[in-house]
Amino acid sequence: MRYITILILSALLSSISLSAHALEKRKFCVFDIIGANGDIYNIMKDYKTAAVEWGVDVELKPFTDEKIAAEDLKAGQCDAAVLTGIRGRQFNSFTGSMDSIGAIPSYEAMKTVISVIASNTPSINKQMVSGPYEVGGVVPMGAAFLFLKDQELDTVEELSGKSIAVLEYDSAQASMASRVGMSPVMSDITNFSTRFNNGSVDICFAPIMGFSALELYKGMAPDGGILDYTLGQLSAQIILKKDKFPADYAQQSREFMYGQFDRAMRLIDNASNEVDDKWWIRIPDADKLRYDEMMREARVSLTQDGVYDKSMMGLLRKVRCKLEPTRAECVNPME
Repeated sequence: MRYITILILSALLSSISLSAHALEKRKFCVFDIIGANGDIYNIMKDYKTAAVEWGVDVELKPFTDEKIAAEDLKAGQCDAAVLTGIRGRQFNSFTGSMDSIGAIPSYEAMKTVISVIASNTPSINKQMVSGPYEVGGVVPMGAAFLFLKDQELDTVEELSGKSIAVLEYDSAQASMASRVGMSPVMSDITNFSTRFNNGSVDICFAPIMGFSALELYKGMAPDGGILDYTLGQLSAQIILKKDKFPADYAQQSREFMYGQFDRAMRLIDNASNEVDDKWWIRIPDADKLRYDEMMREARVSLTQDGVYDKSMMGLLRKVRCKLEPTRAECVNPME
C-alpha cells in the first residue's frame, strides 16, 4: 500500500513539473508613467497570475518611456506591450481609434465599447488582428480634458493664439489644435506635463488622473482650471505578437481586461475626487453642442485622411446614439 502511495505521489509531482515546464515564457513590456508602482502595472501583476491558466508564464518589464516600449515590441525585444491607445494605433488602427477626439463622451459609453471588443464575435475578432499583431484587451485610463493656465479661456475664440502641448506622434491632436487657432508645441508623454507646469505652454491635454500624478495643479496655479468637456477617453491596450501565443490566448486576455473595468474606474474616481471643484471651468450646454459638432467635423476629416479607422468611428457613433438617441448626429450620420 505504501509503495502504491509513493507511486501516486511521484506521478502527481511529475505531472505538476511537466505542467510548469509546459508554460510558454513571454515578455511583456509594460508602459506605466509611474513605473512598477503604477496602477496599470499593478493590474498587469494580476494579469500575470491569470495568464498561467492560459498556458503562458508572463514576465513583466516596466517602462516609463512609452516610445522605447513600442520600439522594443517592434524589434522583438518583447512578445507583447502595454501601450496607450494613441501610441498603439500604429499596431492596430481599429482599437487605436478609440482615443479619437470627442468620440466617447462618457464612461458608460467606454464600458460599452470595451465590452464589444471582448465579445468574441467573428466580425470584432477579425478587427483585433492587424499584420503580426493582435489586441489582447483594453482598460480605461480616464477621460481627458484641457488643463488651462487661465480659467477665462472658456470659449473656442479665447483659445485661439494660445500654445498647447500636443503629442508629436498623434497628428490628430495637432490638427485639432490648429483647427481652433491654437499653436501646437510638439511634445511627448514624458515632457508635456513639465512644459505645462513650468509655463512653457498655456494649455495641455491630459487625463484627469494627471491632476495629481503629474502635478498639473502646479501649472494651473493660481488662476487656471480644467475645461469641463470630455475631449476623449484614454486607454491602455495590450498588443500581442500573435504568433507568440496560443490560439485562444488573445480572447482570454481581452475578457480578463474587460473584467478589470470596474477596478480601473475606482482608480479614476479616486483621482477625480482629488480635484477641488474650484478648478472646474463650467461651460454652457450651447457651447458643449458647438464643441460636439466641431469634434465630429474633425473626426470625419481625420478619418478621411486615414488617421482614424472608419469601422471604429461607425461603432463609436452607434454607441453614442444608443446611449443618447437625441444627439444631432443620430439623425444625420456622417461617421
